[in-house]
Amino acid sequence: MDITFDRPDDWSRVSRPGGVICLALYLLFFLYAALNTSGFLFLDYANLVIHEAGHLAFSWGSNTLMLLGGTLGELIAPFLCGAFFLFHRQTYGFAFSLFWFFENFLYIGTYMADARASTLQLINSDESDWTILFERWGILVYDQKIGHFFRFMGWIGMFVTVAWLVYRIYRSSRPELRPLQI
Repeated sequence: MDITFDRPDDWSRVSRPGGVICLALYLLFFLYAALNTSGFLFLDYANLVIHEAGHLAFSWGSNTLMLLGGTLGELIAPFLCGAFFLFHRQTYGFAFSLFWFFENFLYIGTYMADARASTLQLINSDESDWTILFERWGILVYDQKIGHFFRFMGWIGMFVTVAWLVYRIYRSSRPELRPLQI
């Protein structure tokens, strides 16, 4: 495989059938996420592995950075994937990475909102990262507001991503306009 650093001028074209299938899958995910009451979606199993690896990856820093490392890992992984697909102008890959990035905000928000109640099942500790951090920063009483804000940003980001994909499908279905040659 030849690795090039040439950046295409335009986004990869999206076939109408492929775009419709992707949109249907995203809409089904929206329905699934909206109806889910646990706050933990099937994608969060993969995100949990990345979260735990983030703690290890950021363990070289302070205790605060190590605690933040889980959430940072969940956001950095899809961000880097998205940057790759953005550079190469790959529509499907970029849309998925951006959607994945914002989907992480749903569970991060749920995790934050649970800081005082501590009802979520934890993997390696009796106290959540966000309980420790919010307590340390003196904002533990705002855990619900902060968590709901993050969830809201996740939903907005996912909807904007799907809207962008709809736009790319529309643009790909239009014939190319060529300048008049005289």
